[in-house]
Amino acid sequence: MRIAKIQMLDFAGDVLQFALPEGDATRLRAILDEQFSPTDLLVSHGEITVPKLFVSDMDSTMIGQECIDELADFAGLKERVAEITERAMQGELDFESALRERVSLLEGLEEGAIDRCLTERIKPVEGARTLVATLKAKGCRTVLVTGGFHHFADPVAEMLGFERVVGNRLAVADGKLTGELAGPVADSGTKLATLEEESDPLNGDATSLATGDGANDIPMLEAASYGIAYRAKPKARAAADGWIERGSLTSILSLLEIPERDWVSGG
Repeated sequence: MRIAKIQMLDFAGDVLQFALPEGDATRLRAILDEQFSPTDLLVSHGEITVPKLFVSDMDSTMIGQECIDELADFAGLKERVAEITERAMQGELDFESALRERVSLLEGLEEGAIDRCLTERIKPVEGARTLVATLKAKGCRTVLVTGGFHHFADPVAEMLGFERVVGNRLAVADGKLTGELAGPVADSGTKLATLEEESDPLNGDATSLATGDGANDIPMLEAASYGIAYRAKPKARAAADGWIERGSLTSILSLLEIPERDWVSGG
């Protein structure tokens, strides 16, 4: 593949940028992966631009935990639930059935355990606040979409600055979890539909960014202008335009050519 230009973007965190007049993006990613792994990279078919829409997964992407696994620990079932979660993220299990199975195991758990779990266990990953705040400052709309639960996603979205939240709802009765979901299941199709719905007011052709880590994120990663897998499972990584494996989420800002002097801390 012929290279038209190669340069270091010193203003954007020492990013090494290649420009190719032609070539196979899949082959290019494979070559870069082989030579530089572990890497933080993004392969784009056009000039890099700041996205107008950012849609992100939550668990193990914006936060460092799987909420349902941590919540299950309060019921003494973390190991059992985490095994199902891992298989679902790897794409080995149907998402909806795996979700319903895990939720059913939480039947009878006090709703107050959710607040304890949020306070004691749930923490944003490094760079999450800065990524969201900087993109918003650049005029980007931010949406958190999760196969997890509004009980967790709403506070996380408020903490990180997301403007909209899409997720599942745990059914509660008499202060306890019923072991069921309230309303329809938010799954991979929901994540894709959210990306498409949010793109429509932007005339459908505005640059979009999606981040995720599991098989449930693949349709969204594939549909976005820039689909970036964050410390992801193999199937999600293979479906993405790029990945973050070395740095924090602020590496995405560098890959988008946003100088560090323009980053917003997000509190």
